[in-house]
Order: sequence, then C-alpha cells, then structure tokens
Amino acid sequence: MTQETIIKLRKYAELLGQANKKARLTGPSDPSTLFDEHICDAIAGLPYLPEGCSFVDIGTGGGLPGLVWCICRPDTHGVLLDSVRKKIALLAGIADELGCKNATPVCMRSEDFARSHREVFGAAVARAVAHARALAEYMSPLVTPGGRLIAFKGQYAGAELEVPGSPWEALGLSMPETYPYSIAGKERLIVVWEKAGKCPARYPRRPGDALKSPWRR
Repeated sequence: MTQETIIKLRKYAELLGQANKKARLTGPSDPSTLFDEHICDAIAGLPYLPEGCSFVDIGTGGGLPGLVWCICRPDTHGVLLDSVRKKIALLAGIADELGCKNATPVCMRSEDFARSHREVFGAAVARAVAHARALAEYMSPLVTPGGRLIAFKGQYAGAELEVPGSPWEALGLSMPETYPYSIAGKERLIVVWEKAGKCPARYPRRPGDALKSPWRR
C-alpha cells in the first residue's frame, strides 16, 4: 500500500468521524479508532475482491468497506448502497472531498436496486448487515455467474452457515468458505461464496421478506 493511499485513508477517517456526529454512519467518531478498528477491518477483505471488477457494497453506511476498497483499489468501481438518504448524502460528500471518482453512492434498498441491476456486478459485499442467509439473498441477484459474494462476520458466524445439505444452490451459490482473521484483538470471519450459476428469478423478494422468512431450498 502506497504512502499516498495511507494518507487518503487517514483523511477518510477524519471526514467519517466528523460526519458521524451528524448521522450515525458507524460506531465511533474518533479518527484513530475508526482507522484501527474499522478501516483496517475493511482492508482485511481486499484479498477476496477480484481484480478490476465492479462491486456493490450493501448497507454501506459510512462507506465501510466499499469506500475503503475504492481508495485502495482504483482499478475497481464500487456502488455504495444504503437505504438511508442522509447517510448517502454525507457519504457522497466524503467521496467527493477525497476525489474518489470510482465510488458511486446510491440511496436505494438492495431488493429494488437488483431489479434494475440484475447480475451485473463481479462482486457484492456486506459488513455487519444481517444474518448470512439474508445476506446471500440480498447479494446473489446482483452478482454475475462467476462472481463472488463477500461477507464480514463475527467469530461465531459459522453457526449461521450450518444448514443441512447444499441449500446455497437455491441462490446459484457454492458452499461458503470461511477465513478467520483478527483486528484490534477481536476474532472475526470473512465468508466467501462463489456465484456458481444464475440466481432464480423469484429472488430478490419484496423488501423485508429475507429477514422475516429465510429462503428455502
């Protein structure tokens, strides 16, 4: 990582801390804590992002991990998706101030966005958003076959993936792979699904259905 990139990430931490006082984009507002615990966490997922791809960050909040990825990987383009208009407005201002031209903040629910952007992205990512099965339903309709779904989860998230048989095939996905890592003394997991085939047309369902009633095989 270049010194220029580190400087830009430090600047992002400062801007995010300031914006966090106007709307809750992420937990802390202290730039050092944001850098050490959140930005470095986002960086940990970079090895799983395919080179030169377009990706969508679902529930981006303050741009984690999507804006960090755009800063670190200028070869990619990220759509930073959130349903809260105030968050997206603040995030757009941050991206503009950083001169991050490969990031596009969009205010929309993922289910609605997928209807007009079906299976066009090389990757989808979500960090601290929802149960793994709901995340898979949000992400799969957006990712092209051959692409990748990436989720940042807590260390005990393996239980969310323990379902009988191979139910992930119902969404066109491979069985998930988990990759443990540690940030700021906390053990975490990155979960990766490969998009093995097309997602059935019945997904995504209506907004909220993925949380109320998990999909079945």
